[in-house]
Amino acid sequence: MTTFLLIGAVGLGLLLVSLVIGDLLDGFLGGLTDWLESDWFSTAAIGGFVSAFGFGGAIAHGPLSLGLLPSVVIGSGFGAIFAWFALWLTRLLKDDHTDAAPSGDDAIGMDAAVITEIPAGGFGVVRVVLGGHTVTYNAKAPDAGEAITPGTAVHVTGVLSPTAVTVAPTWREITS
Repeated sequence: MTTFLLIGAVGLGLLLVSLVIGDLLDGFLGGLTDWLESDWFSTAAIGGFVSAFGFGGAIAHGPLSLGLLPSVVIGSGFGAIFAWFALWLTRLLKDDHTDAAPSGDDAIGMDAAVITEIPAGGFGVVRVVLGGHTVTYNAKAPDAGEAITPGTAVHVTGVLSPTAVTVAPTWREITS
């Protein structure tokens, strides 16, 4: 039973090291496992297998009083299940993709607020909220005959460059 517990502790240590250091150990193991072309032998999967094998075997051998061979078989079953779970979890995390950063094209049609004055024929700065991100753009108002003051609500009408947009003042209906 002590041997199984020692194997479980070593596997748990390997699992913790793989979580802390990440893919560094996979780089060392990668040359040995390239022929599989998969992540079956990632350090997380190996650590999960070894720790579950050791602790599962210890439970089968100690409290359940099974012989060595049944304990090894039960430990191997637990190890395979935990290795599969570790593999599934690491693939899930590695395949998680974040949304792309907002671009000027995403701002078209959005309302914005003028931060610095937009002079007639010149550039100012506007603030747009895109997908929860606050983005600032240089802004030009080609159809405005006069300067647009800070704090004015505008509407993004086009993109001039990745950092510059065209805007038009937002006309609000006054009700009395």
